[in-house]
Amino acid sequence: MLLAILSGILIGTSYIPFPPWAVFFCFVPLWVQWIHDPRPGRVFLYGWVTQFVLTLIGFNWVAYTALEFGHIPIPLNVGVLLLFAALAHLHIPLAGWLWALLHRRYHLPLVVSVGLLPAFHSLSEMLFPMIFNWHLGYTWLWAGWPGFHFADIIGFEGLSAMTFLINAGFLWAWLRGRNRPALAWAISTALFVFAIQGAGWLYQRSLPSSTQEVLTLKVAIVQANIGNQEKQFAKKGWGFRDNILASYLGLTEQAVTEARERGWDLDFAVWPETAFPELLGPHLPPSSRSRQLFRFLEEQNLALVTGTYSRLPENQKVTNALVSLSSSGSLVEPIYHKTVLLAFGEYLPGASWFPQIKNYLPQVADFGRGDGPLLLQVGRWSAGAQICYEGLFPSFSRELALQGAQFIVNVTNDSWFGTWQEPYQHLYMTLARAIEVRRPLIRSTNTGISTVYLPQGQLLESSPLHEEWWGLYEIPISLDSEQTWFTRGGIHAPKVFWALWLMAILGLGLSSRSKESSTLNLNKKSGF
Repeated sequence: MLLAILSGILIGTSYIPFPPWAVFFCFVPLWVQWIHDPRPGRVFLYGWVTQFVLTLIGFNWVAYTALEFGHIPIPLNVGVLLLFAALAHLHIPLAGWLWALLHRRYHLPLVVSVGLLPAFHSLSEMLFPMIFNWHLGYTWLWAGWPGFHFADIIGFEGLSAMTFLINAGFLWAWLRGRNRPALAWAISTALFVFAIQGAGWLYQRSLPSSTQEVLTLKVAIVQANIGNQEKQFAKKGWGFRDNILASYLGLTEQAVTEARERGWDLDFAVWPETAFPELLGPHLPPSSRSRQLFRFLEEQNLALVTGTYSRLPENQKVTNALVSLSSSGSLVEPIYHKTVLLAFGEYLPGASWFPQIKNYLPQVADFGRGDGPLLLQVGRWSAGAQICYEGLFPSFSRELALQGAQFIVNVTNDSWFGTWQEPYQHLYMTLARAIEVRRPLIRSTNTGISTVYLPQGQLLESSPLHEEWWGLYEIPISLDSEQTWFTRGGIHAPKVFWALWLMAILGLGLSSRSKESSTLNLNKKSGF
């Protein structure tokens, strides 16, 4: 098991927030183990061990989340983490199992088997459902490697696929032994890595930093650092609502005052996910707090985009929503109801078929589901609405860009996840969407990290974690930005590439086996 454990350690310690020191060879030990012992059952077991170890290292914040969310004893939190680690990334052993079945069935040559490994891994990673859709492509952005700019062509899934291919190159060098051809192959693979980064640097320099039609968007982001207990009590109507609203109004007033001292005319402010602690909607009666908010915006002559709660008009089910409020203190339709809900956080899987299971997990919310993606109208601007978890899905941001979003507004609450891993993982997974569609991304969070990311890859001022904070930003908006190749359809490029690669490599292997069989038959007929 040592090689499988080693791969788990290398992968886990190369993912955000660790430096990605082993990302280009982290799968090599596991793959060596598979090649030396290609029995399908054993291959699955080795892959399972690797995914278990990497999950414990890279996603141990799950135990903290269980404590914050469920308020259960610490031993049970550890049990939740172990269960998560046992099941979270089964695409790794599944890819190995499928590879081993082919390897055993067709007795493929070694070079073909090595070529199939990155294809199976990439396709299983793209197709296997995960709650937290991570992959190694995001480490390119975290590390600042210039090659991440190619994500506007192949997406970050494509960069992850390229990472698997580089791992296969180093694997082949290792398998060839300690000789000059092996060293030459290792050096060639390393040079390929540097060439990709150099090409990314040149590509980034060729990107248009501005166009003939550029407007400047002036935005204030507010982070009030409201604790989980306060938010939960406010949600249930058990107090804290006045204090929460007062915190947001006070911080926003400070930001507006500073903006005026700079001579700015703010376009709008952004509050994070469910910041307004009551229901807002076009068909809902105003409350004393909503009227207080409307008066504040009118007095400050300030538009606002804020996370809140609302209701679906068709069934009155409560939703996690994002709304636009005008500077005259009125609600601007349409409002956005969150569409991609977080399993076990915003809905309970299977509860629609077996409602009785809700009785066993009453702390899990039961939000209504919207029909997004959707654009919000904020004054003269068209903003792509995105709530928290939705930032992990490339197809969601792609659809916003296709609808004509000039920028994306992402509102988030990461207060459930601790301070040292998940906030950074979630941040960079969300920022990746700005590169894929080349649109500015405004991120407002409850406890951090709040920031603005520009489409050329510049990260502007970022908020501290778990502190009250506000920030002012000037964001250039290009009115004639073209859709990226990824937006126009390149989202499917990694899947198509690896499907073709899989067929080509497998065809090569079968062809070579056929030639060997034909040669053997000829030799028999000739008497050899």
